[in-house]
Amino acid sequence: MRLDAFDYHLPEELIALRPAVPRDAARLLVVEQGASPPFADRTILDLPALLTPGDALIFNDTKVIPAELRGVRMRDGASAQISVTLIERRDAGRWQALARPAKRLKAGDRIVFGGGSNVCLLGSLAATVEGRGEEGEVTLRFDLSGAALDEAIAALGAMPLPPYIASRRATDDQDRSDYQTIFAREAGAVAAPTAGLHFTDRLMQALQARGVSHHFVTLHVGAGTFLPVRGVDTADHVMHAERGMITQETAAALNDVKARGGKIVAAGTTSLRLLESAAGEDGRLSPFNGETSLFITPGYRFRHVDRLLTNFHLPRSTLFMLVASFAGLDLMRRAYAHAVEERYRFYSYGDACLLSPVKASEAGTENPLSPVGRGLG
Repeated sequence: MRLDAFDYHLPEELIALRPAVPRDAARLLVVEQGASPPFADRTILDLPALLTPGDALIFNDTKVIPAELRGVRMRDGASAQISVTLIERRDAGRWQALARPAKRLKAGDRIVFGGGSNVCLLGSLAATVEGRGEEGEVTLRFDLSGAALDEAIAALGAMPLPPYIASRRATDDQDRSDYQTIFAREAGAVAAPTAGLHFTDRLMQALQARGVSHHFVTLHVGAGTFLPVRGVDTADHVMHAERGMITQETAAALNDVKARGGKIVAAGTTSLRLLESAAGEDGRLSPFNGETSLFITPGYRFRHVDRLLTNFHLPRSTLFMLVASFAGLDLMRRAYAHAVEERYRFYSYGDACLLSPVKASEAGTENPLSPVGRGLG
């Protein structure tokens, strides 16, 4: 499909720069194909009443690392300010990163991070540029490795806020908690699974009282979050692989929910992509431990997920393509227009919507260009 089919207009003032306080005070747009009207304006605290006893919510328990580092490039006695976002760990001491400005870097350059601060009493954190890609990616070989490198990054790094926030205000200490879900426990993501940001202890207690179970999967959100969709057609885009895991116990529990007639409600597109990567043609979920590069566009046949809770996504993004695939492109374009008119807050720190799937008769056939996950086990 043409990329411009997934475009829409968003006034800049609707881009949320801070989350709602408290988190569960965010608004919730309920989108229901065939309902009259198809949109209902609610709040996140209404979620328990919108689900049915026996349903299951699935959260991504990945933990965002403070992946933004600022440093100075040293070359032949000359220096330049450099900012990098770590996006994928290659081994104990090497990371792929996005650099700004990348044109100032070449293989062999040294970057010193932290302005001379001591890190674990070992001096400043330094790295060597091993290579540079076409999209501003660089491969960095740090002088530290393993746990020592992790400790240094945690001490010197900042939370990697999306550009539409970072370009409007500075990252601060509040973002270290704001840009992390209450479920975060498996370190490795460079962007938050933002649908999970809305949940609080009191909301989880209300869901439990309603008879809605919750389960965890892990998908470390990576480079695909930051890189734009190029070209004019979705068929030209290749998703970056991200590592995920679903345990045997979780797979069995969710298959049991389905067998008893409960709905699988994915909290976020990351949870949905991992569940769909691990689902067979019959909809049954298998354990998963590997990478997925699943790219969901209209025509994809959803196998396991019954409902989706998600934030509002950027125009022309792979995430807007995903929600259009799930609920229908025309309906989602109208839903976003309604959200703009009603002054919902958009993107990572913004409000959310609860989606039901498009009718099978309108969904088309599975997109043969969508690569499946490459799981182990």
